[in-house]
Amino acid sequence: MNRILVIAMIVFFSGYAYAAELTIGLIPEQNVFKQKERYKPLGEYIEKKTGIKIKFTILSRYGNIIERFTSEKMDGAFFGSFTGALAIQKLGVEPIARPVNLDNASTYCGYIFVRKDSRIKTVHDMKGKRLVFVEKATTAGYAYPMSYFKEHGINDINTYFKEYYFAGSHDAAIYAVLNKKSDIGCAKHSMFDRVARRDPRIEKELTILVKSPDVPSNGLGVRRDLSAAVKTQLRKVLLGMDKDPEGKEVLKKFEAIGFLPTTKEDYKPVFDIARKAGIDIKNYKYRNE
Repeated sequence: MNRILVIAMIVFFSGYAYAAELTIGLIPEQNVFKQKERYKPLGEYIEKKTGIKIKFTILSRYGNIIERFTSEKMDGAFFGSFTGALAIQKLGVEPIARPVNLDNASTYCGYIFVRKDSRIKTVHDMKGKRLVFVEKATTAGYAYPMSYFKEHGINDINTYFKEYYFAGSHDAAIYAVLNKKSDIGCAKHSMFDRVARRDPRIEKELTILVKSPDVPSNGLGVRRDLSAAVKTQLRKVLLGMDKDPEGKEVLKKFEAIGFLPTTKEDYKPVFDIARKAGIDIKNYKYRNE
């Protein structure tokens, strides 16, 4: 048999024929340009270690992820905890790995925060105030605050708050409160801390009133029919980064200390929060109204 044909067959059946390029989605947890800048070195590292070209596509809205994952035939995405739960439930996506943050945690929590000079100290003080969410398809930026409000007897946010709106990203929600465009804000703690490292006004002028249970940090999930060999490659590269000098440098830019294995069972707290918020993930209309 022709030697070139034999090599081609070996490559094909090993699964690599399906992985000349992988399209990976990114959710807009922060300004899209900063998001792209953060993930670019990681993509280049994966390419170098696997030989698989990584093409990142940044979503303009959290609510685009399910439709675009299918329409653009994405191979995977770095899902947030809520979009990850959506993708597991609706698309059968398989979680691969998630980062360990600089605080040595592989989870994050949601914050509900206000300005220190706002005189808002309890949920009762929030009545008649302005509220900013992130997106309907987020845990920290919508599902958790809604569960918190329901637990405290607020069943209709339309009548309880003067107004509410969606900022579109966690950093935008943080700055909305900082710059007095909203009285109460919701965001994930990891983004709150990241913004605070760049802007000292955050710690000086904002205060955290409530925090949510821990949920998985943004992790890589892939389509269920992706080649097993490619899944193994991706998992191996990500989990081994903290043991490779070059990988450690990339992790510094990514603002993480490593990656660890992730399974769908890790998303149980997200499903619990959604249930308390009155959200049926399987039938949830996750686009902003």
